[in-house]
Amino acid sequence: MFRCGSFDVVGVGFGPSNLALAVAVAEHNTTTPGERLSARFVERQSTFGWHRGMLLEDATMQISFLKDLATLRNPVSPYGFLSYLHDRGRLIDFINYGSAFPTRLEFHDYLEWVAGRFVDDVDYRTTVTSIDPVPDASEFLDIRTSDGATMRTRNVVVATGLAANLPDGVVPGERIWHTRDLLTRTDRPVDPRRVIVVGAGQSAAEAVDHFHRRFESAEVWAVFNRYGYSPADDTPFANRVFDPGAVDDFFGAPPEVKQMILGYHANTNYSVVDPELIESLYRRHYHEKISGRERLRFLNVSRIDDVVASRDHVELVLESMLDGGREAVRADLVVYATGYRPSDPCDLLGDLTGSCLRDDAGRLSINRDYRVATDPALRAGIYVQGATEHTHGLSSTLLSNIAVRSGEIVQSIAERTSALV
Repeated sequence: MFRCGSFDVVGVGFGPSNLALAVAVAEHNTTTPGERLSARFVERQSTFGWHRGMLLEDATMQISFLKDLATLRNPVSPYGFLSYLHDRGRLIDFINYGSAFPTRLEFHDYLEWVAGRFVDDVDYRTTVTSIDPVPDASEFLDIRTSDGATMRTRNVVVATGLAANLPDGVVPGERIWHTRDLLTRTDRPVDPRRVIVVGAGQSAAEAVDHFHRRFESAEVWAVFNRYGYSPADDTPFANRVFDPGAVDDFFGAPPEVKQMILGYHANTNYSVVDPELIESLYRRHYHEKISGRERLRFLNVSRIDDVVASRDHVELVLESMLDGGREAVRADLVVYATGYRPSDPCDLLGDLTGSCLRDDAGRLSINRDYRVATDPALRAGIYVQGATEHTHGLSSTLLSNIAVRSGEIVQSIAERTSALV
């Protein structure tokens, strides 16, 4: 069956990236009513949600509130964070708060507030099963979904988010988690005696802090292959790598310069920790040494091997990367803060992957407007959000640039739609 005829754009996934796209479409339709775009979105979750498992009560955003869903593209947008604060009656309170960094809980509430305005445009509890070309109509694609419906569209925007990354051989379960499940599963093991957190980034440090505070009698061990936590570079010049203009610079740079930029500025985002949290954890560790009761332990230049979970505990082997020493230990819970990887758009494209062009490294070739380069015979547009770091730089998987990026995608879709009609 077809749902509501055909659309100019169908968004696969309805996290922050495609939520920003919905905002950009709505504002385009308001400012350019003669070139209205019809849009529909598909989301497998039952409601809007963004990293719910890490919405720790006092954790703050690491980007300014001005990098919301719309402001960098349209400073007077009714969908901006300031409009949300005004609607919630907290604008003056936030100004008095004196920080550009709201809590993660508040920013999530803002995202939900915006998503609530598009509830009639989203099919929740629905997954896309395939994206297929339309025979004899190369300007259209058919989006087939788990409820048996088919949506015909001129353009698809794939924004399926990030997938939890676990080391090879690690199987999640009741006592082995990824940090994405930190808050949704914390209550399951009652009063653990020992928790082991694997990883050296922000999520790892936040998990160590959370468990140490939450379970006052438990040992919390941090295991990482670095010598210590590394501070995030949040200085003004380094942050320019996330500016909208930096996308143009990165996109036009030679391959060796792209790699150089990614390498030089990885410490703005990957495996780094907020300096205040580093200092807080170190102070607690030091005070415990003074008291003679060390619940908080840091096992650096180390890794975990041979993880085996049973009904009531986890058996594992800790290995020192310095001397090869190995120690068998038992824990009640092992939590991996080993990051995320972008979902592969090709998982949904099926036969369409044969029409997608690739670069010399075998990666999808993506144009500046975030449209996958395809065989000229395919006139429908395939756009991706998130899986573009190799072409568009470090902001690809972050919130920093989604307002501008969504506007660029909508402008591209509008121009291509006008040309095809």
